[in-house]
Amino acid sequence: MISMIMVLNQKGDIMISRQYRDDVSRAAADSFRLQVIAAKKTGDQAPVKRIENCSFLYTRHVNMYFVALTRSNVNPALVFEYLFQKIRILKAYLGEDFDENSMRNNMTLIYELMDETMDFGYPQNCAVDVLRLYINLGNIRPQDEPEPSQLTSQITGAIDWRREGIRHKKNEVYIDVLESVNLLLSSTGNILRNEVTGQVQMNTKLTGMPECKFGLNDKLVIEKESSGQRKPGVEIDDCTFHRCVRLGKFDADRTITFIPPDGEFELMRYRVTDNINLPFRIIPAVQEEKGQTKVSINLKVIANFSDKLFATHVAIKVPVPKNTAKAKIKNSFGRAKYEPEQQAIVWRVKRFPGKAECMLAADVDLMPTVRPKAWSRPPINVEFQVPMFTASGVHVRFLRVYDKSGYHTNRWVRYITKAGGYQIRI
Repeated sequence: MISMIMVLNQKGDIMISRQYRDDVSRAAADSFRLQVIAAKKTGDQAPVKRIENCSFLYTRHVNMYFVALTRSNVNPALVFEYLFQKIRILKAYLGEDFDENSMRNNMTLIYELMDETMDFGYPQNCAVDVLRLYINLGNIRPQDEPEPSQLTSQITGAIDWRREGIRHKKNEVYIDVLESVNLLLSSTGNILRNEVTGQVQMNTKLTGMPECKFGLNDKLVIEKESSGQRKPGVEIDDCTFHRCVRLGKFDADRTITFIPPDGEFELMRYRVTDNINLPFRIIPAVQEEKGQTKVSINLKVIANFSDKLFATHVAIKVPVPKNTAKAKIKNSFGRAKYEPEQQAIVWRVKRFPGKAECMLAADVDLMPTVRPKAWSRPPINVEFQVPMFTASGVHVRFLRVYDKSGYHTNRWVRYITKAGGYQIRI
């Protein structure tokens, strides 16, 4: 596993080092300084360097290098995750833009953090909230200092993202399902790319140590539970979870079970590529005149979502040639104008009703050029946000909260779909 952690400045001098195993020495830092820092190869090569049977894995923050040394065949993803967590912890203690001076002024604190976050080369507790309970700067005391018995369970227990004894007057859970639609349509109308990436954000205000069970309309789960009477579920291609989720339980029966952190956190991310309900259908017609003095643009936009919903912050950017002089625009609603800095006609609609159809017609006058050049025709870009709508069809089926006291929990769910890369070639 990891034999040594070093922090070097931009000259290659060791500021701080902590040795966890005796198979490497500080002399190895000289090799790293000469072959990586002095050679100025930190930007154009992979952040893994093999020198004299020793692997150096490093990342940079401001003008400092955080370096992990090992002689064993470690998982590099684990090492980099530890280095990134180490920087995140130092940001929490020393500030977002901590530098060499702030590191030198807090040596004792940093050595304490090094000992608590790693033992014999194995990463340990890297949760900032738990570390702050028993490691502070000396002049800052935690608001509610835990009992020694609680402290032991916090350090050694499996649930380091939530401490015991949390109390709330109202027990509430807020769930946000946020989706981004990525579409690339060819000029002939063929779909080149079509996928939805989503995330489930939660804000929990729950008393005690509750266990939550969360359910989506996942196709695999619904096929198990139903006898063909329910609506078909959504086929989720891949998903990643917060570390509080019990992955063994999910692998066994696709149930998402977890003890949530207190406050805001991201429960999961997912991706869907099949049966996507596109919020907008856009039909462009662009015609260039033979003399290259005019371009006529006709655009039809159809909202595919329910007429009970509406889209906000809709912006459709229709590209025009670089030598555009002026544009005469007619549109059914919203505001459209030619914006030279964007080289596009930008059509903005504050509130776009569902099932609505609207048209835009533009006659673009071009300035004559000495050397006529063919227009590259960049794609139309669309931005939008549709509340209470999911393009993938994913929705929350249930959230059950189990606690010893059996208190009542209020739950709120919100859905928002926005444009990721929503492009139509012309």
